[in-house]
Amino acid sequence: MKALIIPLVAMLAAAPLPAMADFEPVRDETTFRSLVEGRELARFGVRLQVLPQGQITGRGFGMRVGGMWEWRDGYFCRTLEFGNSGDPYNCQLVLRDGNTLRFISDQGQGDHADLRLR
Repeated sequence: MKALIIPLVAMLAAAPLPAMADFEPVRDETTFRSLVEGRELARFGVRLQVLPQGQITGRGFGMRVGGMWEWRDGYFCRTLEFGNSGDPYNCQLVLRDGNTLRFISDQGQGDHADLRLR
């Protein structure tokens, strides 16, 4: 299963991205919740929901995706599970450009993925 996750992450990272200057930080949990409540985050066969109770649920390339999230010190902190593997707890900087949210791992110092709000 892990072999399926690596291409997913690589595809998200390799996609054309808007310039960083177009994005603005999401600074607080209230704003973040208002953006994702009742909506899906989607990209290239990935559809996720970030639920108000702290769960993440959805599907990615036919696999069930789940996890937990919290807002901590200005960052979206989450775990994810894909089938039989997953990603450990990581706090991510969230940026917004219109209906696109950019999640940058390692408190804004790592890899990023852009997901559309639908």
